[in-house]
Amino acid sequence: MFQSFKEIADPSKGRPRVAQLRKELNKRKLAAFLVPHADEHQNEYLPPGAERLSWLTGFTGSAGMAIVGIRSAALFVDGRYTLQAPGQVDGRVFDVLQIPGNKPADWLKVTLKKGDALGYDPRLHTIRAIERMQKTANEAGLRMVPQDENLVDAIWKDRPAAPRKAVSLHPLKYAGELAARKIASVQKQLRNANADCVVITLPESIAWLVNIRGQDVPHTPLPLSFAIIPKKGKPELFIAPEKLAATVRKALARDVKLCPPAKMAPALAAIGKAKGKVQLDPETASQWFANQLEQAGAEIVHGTDPCLALKARKNKTEIAGTRAAHQRDGVAMCRFLAWLDAKAPSGKLDEISAAKKLESFRRQTGELKEISFDTISGAGANGAIVHYRVSESSNAQLIPGTLYLVDSGAQYLDGTTDITRTVSLGAPTGDMRRHFTLVLKGHIGLAAARFPKGTRGVDLDPLARSPLWNAGHDFDHGTGHGVGSYLSVHEGPQSISKRGMVALEPGMIISNEPGYYLEGHYGIRIENLVLVTRARKVKGGDRPMMGFETLTLAPIDRRLIDPALLTRDELKWLNAYHARVLKEISPELSVRDRKWLEQATIPMEAK
Repeated sequence: MFQSFKEIADPSKGRPRVAQLRKELNKRKLAAFLVPHADEHQNEYLPPGAERLSWLTGFTGSAGMAIVGIRSAALFVDGRYTLQAPGQVDGRVFDVLQIPGNKPADWLKVTLKKGDALGYDPRLHTIRAIERMQKTANEAGLRMVPQDENLVDAIWKDRPAAPRKAVSLHPLKYAGELAARKIASVQKQLRNANADCVVITLPESIAWLVNIRGQDVPHTPLPLSFAIIPKKGKPELFIAPEKLAATVRKALARDVKLCPPAKMAPALAAIGKAKGKVQLDPETASQWFANQLEQAGAEIVHGTDPCLALKARKNKTEIAGTRAAHQRDGVAMCRFLAWLDAKAPSGKLDEISAAKKLESFRRQTGELKEISFDTISGAGANGAIVHYRVSESSNAQLIPGTLYLVDSGAQYLDGTTDITRTVSLGAPTGDMRRHFTLVLKGHIGLAAARFPKGTRGVDLDPLARSPLWNAGHDFDHGTGHGVGSYLSVHEGPQSISKRGMVALEPGMIISNEPGYYLEGHYGIRIENLVLVTRARKVKGGDRPMMGFETLTLAPIDRRLIDPALLTRDELKWLNAYHARVLKEISPELSVRDRKWLEQATIPMEAK
C-alpha cells in the first residue's frame, strides 16, 4: 500500500512539546515563534523530517500555521480543515482559528506587546509571507527575529533524516521536450528581463526543467533540489550526489553542472560578490535566499518562477499521455465502482477496505507508480470533512442509506489523475438528491463553459457556485487546482477559485470540483480533470473562445440526480459524457463490469 492508515495525530503530545518549545523561547528571549506547514522548498507534501507542524500540534493537514507564544498558542487553518483540525489538536493548548476570517496578524497584535520579539525560520517562509508579517510587526511594534536554528528542530530529538532516494530520468517519450530546449526557453526569458540568473527553489520546477523524477516527497515524484540558471551557460543543480546513479549523473551532466547542496550558500555569495542581478520568485523562494543574496551584495529582482507557466502549458506528448493515463485510470475506477455497488449493500465494508480495494484496481493496471495523495475515503459524516484522512481509529462502516465520498488519484509515468465521486449507498433521501444535483449543475456549468483569451480562474469560479448560491449554499475550498504531468497533483499557477488571478491558457490541466458539505451528515463532491482547449470560432459569433475537454472517465451516480432540477442542456451534457465513458471504458472491462457500466450510464430524461 502507498497509504498508511495508522493514526498520526496525537493531541496528548501537544502540551509537553509546546512546554519544551516555550523553554526555547525564553532561552532566546523570544515572545513567540512561527511554525508553518512548510519545508525549504515550500512543498505541499513534506518529507517526514519536515513535518514540524504535525509533530508539534498533531494536525496533519497539508496547509496551516501555528504561532506559539509564552502564554498562548494558536493554529490557523483554512476552510478545508475546520472540522479536521479541532479533532487532532489539544484545544486547551491551541486555539484553532479559521482563515481568512481570523488572521495571524490580528492574533499577534492582541497577544504580543510592543517591543516583543517574534522568531521565525527564514528557510520556511517565502519572501512575500515575511513581507506581510513584517508589516504586521511594524504596526504592532514587534521585532521580527530570524533564527539560525529552527526551534522545533532543537527539541525534536528523534527527527527523521533528510530523504536520499534515487533520482530517475523522465524519458523523452513522456516529457515531450528535451531539457536543453526547456533551459533555453528559461534563459531567453532571463535575457528579456535583463537578469543575470534566476534561483529556482521549487523541486517540481526543477524536475520538469531537467526531466528527472524522484522519491523524496510522499505521493509526488520529486527529488529535493535547488537550481541556479544563468542567462547563458550551464545551470547549476544542487542535489545530494548519493541520489544520482552513474547513468543519471552522466545524462544530467550534458545539460547542468552538478553541485552538492552545501555549495548553495557559497554560490549565492559568489553572485553577490559579482554584483549579479538575480531573479527570485517572492511567492515561492524562502526569505533565506533573499537574506543570503542581499548580504552578499546582489541585486534582487522579483519575478515569477519562469518554469511555472511553461510547465503548466502541457505539450502534445504530455496531453496524449494524460489522455492515456485517464483512460487507464477510468477502467480502474469503473471496476471499483462496480465492486462497491455489489459489496456495499452487505454493510460489511469500511473506509479502509474500500480505499485498499481502489488502490488494488489501480495496481492491476501494471502502470501505477504511486497514488497522487492519500485517498479521501469518507463515509457518512466523515465525507463532510473536506480533506479527511481515514485512520484505524476513525475508520467508519459504509452503512446503507448514507453517502460515501471517495477522492483519489494516481501517478503514472504518462500522467497524474485526481477524481472524486460521491456514491449513494442504497436509496438516497430527497435532500441528498437535491444537494447532489445542485453540485452537478455547477460542475456541468463549468465543464461546458466557453471563454475568451485572458479569462482567469476567478472569472469562472461563480459558474460552479451559482446553483448552490441560489439555494443558499456554498463550499469553503477552491473549485479547481492545476495538475502536473507525472508531477504534483496540485500545480500552479492556474486555479479556479476566488483567488485565481492567472489567465487560463491552452494546454493547462485543472480540476473541476464543486461540493457541498452538511456537517455531521454527509459530503458531496464531483471532480473531473479538464484540459483547457485552444480558442475556436463559435457559430454565429465574432470572437474565438476557449473551453474545456473533460479528461476523467467514470460515471456520475444517477441515483443521486434529480433530473427535474436539470435544464435540457445540462441533461444533454450528462448523457453525452456518460455515452463517452461507456464507449471508451467498456471495451476494457469484464462482462460483469461492462453490464454494470451500461446500467450506470443509461441516458436520463427530463421529468
